[in-house]
Amino acid sequence: MSTRFDLAVLGKPVAHSLSPVMHEAGLAALGLAGSYVAIDVDEAGMRRHAGLVRSGALTGANITMPHKRLAAELSDVLTETATRAGAVNTWYRRDGALFGHTTDVHGVREVIVRKSLPTTSILVLGSGGAAASALVACDGMSVTVSARSEAKARRLVDDTGVDAGIVEWGTTVPGALIVNATPLGMGGEPLPPGLVAGAGGVFDMTYGDRPSPALLEARREGLPHADGIDLLAAQAEASFHIWTGLRPPDGLFEQVARNASRSRIAPPIQRRSE
Repeated sequence: MSTRFDLAVLGKPVAHSLSPVMHEAGLAALGLAGSYVAIDVDEAGMRRHAGLVRSGALTGANITMPHKRLAAELSDVLTETATRAGAVNTWYRRDGALFGHTTDVHGVREVIVRKSLPTTSILVLGSGGAAASALVACDGMSVTVSARSEAKARRLVDDTGVDAGIVEWGTTVPGALIVNATPLGMGGEPLPPGLVAGAGGVFDMTYGDRPSPALLEARREGLPHADGIDLLAAQAEASFHIWTGLRPPDGLFEQVARNASRSRIAPPIQRRSE
């Protein structure tokens, strides 16, 4: 009997997620039986789906906002990467236990390499889960953190254990790669004045129907840049490999995600009363 892969992304809301189109394309390209759906869940729903993955009824799941920290709490075992980031975006089952992992850290590293982004100096913007993943990914590099709350920035550095400096919000770090791990840009908001102009590159972890102001400015300045779809594809490839043991064709996930974003294709979504 062939193996079937029943997969999902859990969050609230998830109607915007591009994960289903990527993973469905990966399954189809490799001739694998299965499905990947978006499921809108609250906390009770998260607990129920944790049990489904633990029992094997679901092969695995991705977790998106606002449940990444809850996913960590519900996991039986956390990988070292998830422990340092303090968040989980991927659930899988091993020996009857629910493992929590984050592929966001791998995704950040992969995008930096694929897009040839400069790493001499890095400025991470933000203090939440995305910033934690970015900071862990940049461990060992010359990295600085900037957030609206200096206290939260210090807590982030302490929690991840990364040797990083802290600068006041809006401070330019000349020549640094800006890694925007805040929501700024999703609604057309710019980053603080002067940041991009003085940067060595821009990695905007957000994505939407159109490029963020920071990415548009990076393009005008001729700076190396990457966006949230680059990250989404890279972390999704890592999750896919964990679940199936196989890797999707090179470039497939990014291609279908960008096509879906441009076309505003609504991925399949299930709404369940939990």
